[in-house]
Amino acid sequence: MKKVWLALFGLLLFPSILLAQQGSSRKIRENVPLDSIVLSDPFILTDHKTNMYYMTGTGGMLWKSKDLKLWNGPYRVADIDPNSWMGPKPMIWAAEIHSYKNKYYYFATFTNQAVKIDTVQGNVIERRASHVLVSDKPDGPYVPMKDPTYLPADQPTLDGTFWIDTDGKPYMVYCYEWLQNLNGTIEKIELKPDLSGTIGKGKVMFRASDSPWSREKDKNGKDRPNKVTDGPYLFKTASGRLGMIWTSWIYDVYTQGVVYSESGTLDGPWVQEKQTITPPNYGHGMLFNTLQGKLLMSVHSHKSINGRYLRVPHLFEVDLSGDKLVVGKPYTP
Repeated sequence: MKKVWLALFGLLLFPSILLAQQGSSRKIRENVPLDSIVLSDPFILTDHKTNMYYMTGTGGMLWKSKDLKLWNGPYRVADIDPNSWMGPKPMIWAAEIHSYKNKYYYFATFTNQAVKIDTVQGNVIERRASHVLVSDKPDGPYVPMKDPTYLPADQPTLDGTFWIDTDGKPYMVYCYEWLQNLNGTIEKIELKPDLSGTIGKGKVMFRASDSPWSREKDKNGKDRPNKVTDGPYLFKTASGRLGMIWTSWIYDVYTQGVVYSESGTLDGPWVQEKQTITPPNYGHGMLFNTLQGKLLMSVHSHKSINGRYLRVPHLFEVDLSGDKLVVGKPYTP
């Protein structure tokens, strides 16, 4: 049990360590191989306007590449309002960049460690929420929009991603954190047409305990479903089937699975696949097409070295030509 909690604590602690490392030095490095970059939650935008790749993730920094092989960075791109709820120096987790209606949107999780919103089972919960910034360029700067908040101030939310559902409306899909609700959820909320805020309240899509593969031990050593939901990312297969990859744990092993919507919409119902889809200790994935049209998955590996978590981006080949997502062999640019 101790090992499991150490793993979960490492999951929470690592982004702050990484942010401190990246924020302490802004020296731009050139021609850095992908596997030499330390980065959690890697998200890669393929931009055909500039014929470039833009990679972001945890830490609030950006990397640029022409070929996926060699990268320049890190560049700071989030221009937050220090007077907002985020405070002057928020932690930034799991940033994504989405192109939509001739603008670029920065979906990220911001944590203000100076503000405590709750204490549950001895865990003090900081002010943390998914939010959206906007820019005219893929490399920013990304600035706040109209609404000061997107999600409830009294709930810790994270890992927001973007989806246009069959009703033509934009949505944020995000995690409501297990630290407060004790059984993490993945939820959806409608966005305003210009993504400048949210409409209505979030709706639960599924809970961590719905997964047949994620497991943990309780304090008595009894087996039970894991409580963590992490890293949702939506996709459609060639047959039109709506799916989502997401990450949790199998005891102390970081693991990614997949779930499919029976209705083909965000409303579900969502049915979990029994088998996981990536090798052990790989997760928080997303899908993208290269400039040449090849479909890939970006994930990070998850390893503890001398008590410190090390996360590095990796690419895998992916096939969506059938009715399910099939993850293939590792891809080397």
